[in-house]
Amino acid sequence: MTNEIRVGKFSIGRNHAPFIIAEMSGNHNQSLDRALAIVDAAAKAGAHALKLQTYTADTMTLDIREREFFIKDPKSLWQGRSLYELYQEAHTPWEWHKPIFDRCKEKGLVYLSTPFDSTAVDFLEDLKVPLYKIASFENIDIPLIRKVAKTGKPIIISTGMASIEELDLTVRTARENGCKDLILLKCTSSYPSIPQDSNIQTIPHLRDLFNVEVGLSDHSMGLGVACASVALGATVIEKHFTLNRADGGVDSAFSLEPSELSALVVETTRAWQGLGKISYGSTKVEETSKIYRRSIYVVQDLKAGDILSASNLRCIRPGLGLAPKYFDLLLGKKVKQNVKKGTPASFDLF
Repeated sequence: MTNEIRVGKFSIGRNHAPFIIAEMSGNHNQSLDRALAIVDAAAKAGAHALKLQTYTADTMTLDIREREFFIKDPKSLWQGRSLYELYQEAHTPWEWHKPIFDRCKEKGLVYLSTPFDSTAVDFLEDLKVPLYKIASFENIDIPLIRKVAKTGKPIIISTGMASIEELDLTVRTARENGCKDLILLKCTSSYPSIPQDSNIQTIPHLRDLFNVEVGLSDHSMGLGVACASVALGATVIEKHFTLNRADGGVDSAFSLEPSELSALVVETTRAWQGLGKISYGSTKVEETSKIYRRSIYVVQDLKAGDILSASNLRCIRPGLGLAPKYFDLLLGKKVKQNVKKGTPASFDLF
């Protein structure tokens, strides 16, 4: 079954090129001017949508610099910082949302955000966002999902870390509370992630299991995983986006730059176009190429009565003679007339 979801001027579904979401996250580096420049760059690169995250440090966690509130993992990009400090730096000030969304509208981008609590949902409703995104870390927050679903807007949910049982409850909660248009994104919640952990073969399984459109939220470097996901049916691709990784920022290390986002749009569209349909035989565009297939030709001047052999008969290009499958059948036959070298073989010559 093909699900098709309409968002603004765009349609999301397998009959359309992948819907590309540029995730700003904290890459504005606490500058509204930079945030607006990111919107402009995303639009220029060909993205279809730009996404924010709507929270404050206080709605995310407690201001404690010890125990589980402090990041000690030496492998983490954010090692040595408290959760509160991280969210304080990464959050997008709420007063910035309207100018950012206005710039999106000006540039023809769909704008959306990830709310992290009920106050964020109320705020985003006032700004009339056309759809919502639920982050992987919140895909078990059933009260939040219920609240978002009751808006009646389409919802995109990342599936990172969630078991099938957890996803079943999440999907049922969304549907039972008014969400008719639901998209799940296969996601690996590590930053950055590596292709080996992406497991994108889950994409068709998710689609079949929940009868929804499925895409990819990708934190791996490069474009390979995203393009491969299209072959498995991904209809939405979300990537973090920045102006320049060298500028730093909480998410810059695993974010695309403008030229890479542009390449993502182009290459995922090509991947989608390449899917086509199940097809055998010559396509319309191949018809003119058929003349250059191999066929059987007389390769020496022959006189009537001469015997055909492997020395005077060959399978060569072009394809105007008999098909090569008849080669053995012709060997030993007599020609009934004089035949010039370069004559395509046909049954009326023998």
